[in-house]
Amino acid sequence: MSTWVLLRGLMRETRHWGDFPLHLRNALDMQTVVLLDFPGNGSLHAQTSARSVAEMAEHCRTQLRQLGHEPPYRVLALSLGAMAAVEWGLRHPAEIERLVLINTSLAPYSPFYHRLRPANYPALIRFLIQASPARRERLILQLTSTLDRTPPQQDELLRRWTSYAQEYPVTRSNVLRQLRAAVCYRAAPAPPPVPLLLLAAQHDRLVDVKCSLALAQHWGCPLRLHTAAGHDLPLDDGAWVAQQIAEWIARDAGNADNEQPVSRTCEPR
Repeated sequence: MSTWVLLRGLMRETRHWGDFPLHLRNALDMQTVVLLDFPGNGSLHAQTSARSVAEMAEHCRTQLRQLGHEPPYRVLALSLGAMAAVEWGLRHPAEIERLVLINTSLAPYSPFYHRLRPANYPALIRFLIQASPARRERLILQLTSTLDRTPPQQDELLRRWTSYAQEYPVTRSNVLRQLRAAVCYRAAPAPPPVPLLLLAAQHDRLVDVKCSLALAQHWGCPLRLHTAAGHDLPLDDGAWVAQQIAEWIARDAGNADNEQPVSRTCEPR
């Protein structure tokens, strides 16, 4: 049975996956799913965040071995986590069986104003200086999700996220370390030599979808686009994400890999 490893992005922790691991297990016939935190986030909030994406990747490898999970792994990663997954696949391709990258952005393939939309700069400054966890979490939700929720649904989600932030607070210095690692990271000219799927949301308010389009073009790998979701695609439509992965694996199993990889727009379920 394959081991799926899930990696999140800036300031986020394993509990922010919500019910997505259940969607993934159901779509892939109950395969093992392991959720990891980066140093400085979640259960590791007291640790100092890594200063580079490469250090993040190495920390994932160490955590998995300590937990008793041996390679190869199938890695699904979002945003900053996807950068770490790319570096992991480049440095240790024999350990990675498959990669699924969600709403990520990489230098040198995309300019900085696509990797982080300029309209968000004032909000991010407020985020860094904002003392209230509740206001921070509300801002994160506004930037990363487009799903329509009823007021009670939104209040409950924000209540849970705020409780996470209060229980495992991420320090401002660790946020800055993670931001620096993301800004300074430059991927190699060639993609990781492993089967790779890109998933992206056309209404991502944080990272321009052009970043995923550029990666698909340069790397010649399949890209599936969600027409309505935001940056946190597993939050907005976890069932859709799981379905795309299951179909991708099924096509490979059915010897359908002679099809040329192209970008496709997939309607949300």
